[in-house]
Amino acid sequence: MLRPEPCLRAAEVSFGYASLRVVHEASLQVGPGETVVLLGPNGAGKSTLVKGIIGQLPLLSGTLDLNGSDISRTPAQIRVRQGLGYVPQIRDVFPTLSVWENLTMGGYLLARSGIKERAEQVIGDFPALDRLRRRRAGTLSGGERKMLAIARALMAKPSVLILDEPTSNLAPLIAAKVLEEIVASLAGAGQAVLMIEQRVELALQVATYGYVLVQGQMRLDGHAAQLQETEDLSSLFFSGGAAPLHGGPEAATRGLA
Repeated sequence: MLRPEPCLRAAEVSFGYASLRVVHEASLQVGPGETVVLLGPNGAGKSTLVKGIIGQLPLLSGTLDLNGSDISRTPAQIRVRQGLGYVPQIRDVFPTLSVWENLTMGGYLLARSGIKERAEQVIGDFPALDRLRRRRAGTLSGGERKMLAIARALMAKPSVLILDEPTSNLAPLIAAKVLEEIVASLAGAGQAVLMIEQRVELALQVATYGYVLVQGQMRLDGHAAQLQETEDLSSLFFSGGAAPLHGGPEAATRGLA
């Protein structure tokens, strides 16, 4: 299966903190209509990689490309203007503001005259939020709050939306609903989505492509269906990348398809 032309491409990028290099020459890409999942054990460097992509950490080596432009040295706020959206794992909404106010805050990059129209467009894509538009975000359920966080990020019309563990702290049924209904619908509408997710089996059911990061290095990548067939995927997580793989050559691809 051919992948679409990427909106976001990270080529052999390295990131870290001060003198500590955490991510080592990792490569990934995501294109329109794809849901790409970044998997790996705790401490693998997934959040560090995402922080580097969005500009919160300096690039130590490699290149970053967004919509055909090199953003390797571009400040974080400019990356947002160029089409990079981000939903953090925590502090993803303003709890004291209403649903509607959260959405309009998400439109801060838009012309003031177009914010209300855009908010109506976005809320139209998330009908469950319509009846909640006057509710304070802090009173929402976990699933409703994550829906609002994603909707708020979409206000700026990002070409790439990055989700940092969208099911974190959610009950299993709610987590499944967030991934199967909300995240899957984004790709169906042509949105490029890159997400970190710990619920491996559920994530691969929704994703189109996946990467496995272990000890700061990309150890495996492939179409989601291929990764689902990789027999020792969980062993790879907890062996520090030393476990052999028995899922066949297609599942154990290392290059970008």
